[in-house]
Amino acid sequence: MATIDQNPELHSDPNSEGLREFVIARIFDFPRELVFSAWTEERHLKHWFAPKGFTIPVSHLNLVPGGVFHYCMRAANGAEMWGKWTFEEIVPPQRIVLVSTFSNKHGNPTRHPYVSNWPIEVLTKTTLIEDEGKTLVKISWIPVNASRIECLTFSGMHEAMAQGWNGTLDQLAEYLEAASRS
Repeated sequence: MATIDQNPELHSDPNSEGLREFVIARIFDFPRELVFSAWTEERHLKHWFAPKGFTIPVSHLNLVPGGVFHYCMRAANGAEMWGKWTFEEIVPPQRIVLVSTFSNKHGNPTRHPYVSNWPIEVLTKTTLIEDEGKTLVKISWIPVNASRIECLTFSGMHEAMAQGWNGTLDQLAEYLEAASRS
């Protein structure tokens, strides 16, 4: 079902000493257009883009450069976390570049609810490459406008990020499988 690359690369910005870019990749047995739709359409995102056990009861998506995806992730116990993507570049069906933040319900950036030194903004680049009907999805994360302590916190959290992304990508694979049958 999937191939995973969890080898973080050193970020090339000389001003961010010790900052390591987080990179994860997986191959999905589905055409790129379907995978791209799952990443860029609200009706799809609400079914898979959240940690396992969470739902997305509220979301709004405006898929244009400068537009946002604002969403609420709700745990089984009712606890909520809000997030926001601000799109910088959209090249269907090849690439999505956005800035990701935790937010409040009004869309204002906030700190990570559990990691106080997490960077406020993380640049996210998602690249989709099709090969013989399968799609390689490569996701890279790097803090922007971050303090040294935020960069160090980010670099120290790669294992947790890999666990989180692997769970989310597992849900995407399950969702794509179900969607392809319907």
